[in-house]
Amino acid sequence: MSSDERSNWVMRALAEHEAPLLRYAASLVGSARAPDVVQDTFLRLCAESRDEVEGHLAAWLFRVCRNRAIELARGERRLSPLEDAGMEPSSDVGPVSALERKQALTRVGTALSTLSEREREILWLKVDGGLRYKEIAEVMKLSVSNVGFILHGAISKLKNELARAETPPARALERTP
Repeated sequence: MSSDERSNWVMRALAEHEAPLLRYAASLVGSARAPDVVQDTFLRLCAESRDEVEGHLAAWLFRVCRNRAIELARGERRLSPLEDAGMEPSSDVGPVSALERKQALTRVGTALSTLSEREREILWLKVDGGLRYKEIAEVMKLSVSNVGFILHGAISKLKNELARAETPPARALERTP
């Protein structure tokens, strides 16, 4: 492959995968360190043979990103709040909409905090990364069926927690005149 073809291939990969990788890295190491992790991921891609990653590029990128993030965050791995993932309310909404969005994000953040780190990471890879079960299995070094089982459990927990958060406590209803 010529250097121009290689460069075009890497640039296409960058255009397609940079944003989801940044969000994923931010979920692992925080938004301040995420660009470094993603940069290291693409530098590694530049050194990799195209034949070695063709057909599973997304899974390969997410796996390299995950491994690099783990290297950087040994001992302090945690998923960051949704606000760090680029989900801040836009400035063009009114105060009521902004408050409702903040409350919804708080409920979602609280529900996400009930999940294990593995469940949150698999959920991020599926929802934000857009990876298939097989690709998630490659990234996480799990079986495809295990990914499905964990993802199903995580979604069930989230639904239950969000439903619980939507239901007003019984005492609050008793006080209503």
